Amino acid sequence: MSVINSENFITDNFLLQSKVAEELYHTYAKNLPIIDYHNHLSAKQIAENKPVNNITDVWLNGDHYKWRGMRANGIDEAYITGANSTKKEKFLKWAETVPYTLRNPLFHWTHLELKRYFNIDKILQPSTAESIYEKANAILVNKTPAQLLEQMKVEVVCTTDDPIDSLEYHKQIAEERSFYTKVLPTFRPDVLLLIQKESYINYVEKLESCVEFSIHNLEDLLKAVQNRVNYFDSLGCRLSDYGLEQIYASNFTDNEADLVLKKRLSGKAITEEEASLFASCLLEKLCKMYHTKSWVQQFHLGAIRNNNSKLLEEIGLDAGVDSIGDFSMAESMSTLFNRLNATNQLAQTITYNLNPSQNEVFATMMGNFQNADIPGKMQWGSGWWFLDQKDGMEKQLNTLSNMGILSRFVGMLTDSRSFLSFPRHEYFRRILCNLLAQDVKEGLVPYDIEFLGKMVQDICYYNAVNYFNFKK
Repeated sequence: MSVINSENFITDNFLLQSKVAEELYHTYAKNLPIIDYHNHLSAKQIAENKPVNNITDVWLNGDHYKWRGMRANGIDEAYITGANSTKKEKFLKWAETVPYTLRNPLFHWTHLELKRYFNIDKILQPSTAESIYEKANAILVNKTPAQLLEQMKVEVVCTTDDPIDSLEYHKQIAEERSFYTKVLPTFRPDVLLLIQKESYINYVEKLESCVEFSIHNLEDLLKAVQNRVNYFDSLGCRLSDYGLEQIYASNFTDNEADLVLKKRLSGKAITEEEASLFASCLLEKLCKMYHTKSWVQQFHLGAIRNNNSKLLEEIGLDAGVDSIGDFSMAESMSTLFNRLNATNQLAQTITYNLNPSQNEVFATMMGNFQNADIPGKMQWGSGWWFLDQKDGMEKQLNTLSNMGILSRFVGMLTDSRSFLSFPRHEYFRRILCNLLAQDVKEGLVPYDIEFLGKMVQDICYYNAVNYFNFKK
């Protein structure tokens, strides 16, 4: 590909296509802090707070979005996840790929991040790669994770954590008074539900060590889980999360679930029906625990994971070989939420769909269970994973507007493993402001800049402040 002759691509008015959009963004959205209530950052890396040093480490390692782009461009895996290629070689291969990502969100994200963290206006490509690599590394050699978070005004980040995690690094961060950013854990118990997995018995043994008592039956397991929920809560946890293909909502009795667990712990194989029954039981019990703690429960639904078994074997989980699934969603969501709602034990809930054909399904389902507990109690979450790009965000915002109340939306998150991903909040804010401004232009909403500005501020920041209550 020939050289892209352009500088200052990320202008002050990037994505803002009218004066109204510019006013909404620059006056009301631009300077707001960030609450990132779901990500996969390393609490250990934040607590240790060592200078980042190299852009490859903080920008390419673990970023399966970029890995997929490089693979699609024909880059050898040795330069993507290989252990024998150098950091610079990997960066140069990414730079080689970037021009080919035009019209993919990677092109926007890449240059927005280069601009915000390094004040780099050049397009990343082979002709600029060396100078960009050197400039970024010169800045990062003195930048720690805590400084990068503060630079983007990130007030809160919620990491994603295993129930048996010691949370020692969250404790350490909480004791560090100089940190601008509050780092809180999120309870992610997927592994507890997936009783049919080969590793299940081994995991239960680890849980036993964690809680210091044996687990022989459902009562013991629930006692252990409650122990860990209490522990997470004591360290400021305000959210749970699941990353499931679909919600489990089979009919069950506690006795039936107990028999399935005992069968599995004895080393015997269980059927798919038994696995679903057990997962349905445990999921409902967990949701009731969250309600008692006034936590928010999140459901990330619909990914079909680890499609490429060869790369899974070579690289491991999160290799960048997941995609959109076509699972049925509505009936199981309705069943679980209705059961919990019937006994007044339905916690604040956020659902995220990966299949865009299910936008209306999710948006309308959440509207079935709203009540006066808190405005927007049941949230249909922002565009997730393959949908957290301009088109996906606009479709999510439009569908939510049509079938819910956009004004109560809790806004964007990164869902990222990178400390350089926080301009995605800016990306969302620009898209939101431009969308509302387009409605003004078309006469679909009143031109009341103060009212619209307050709406923008709520969606981008204040709704999340009120919804999650992190100060509790």
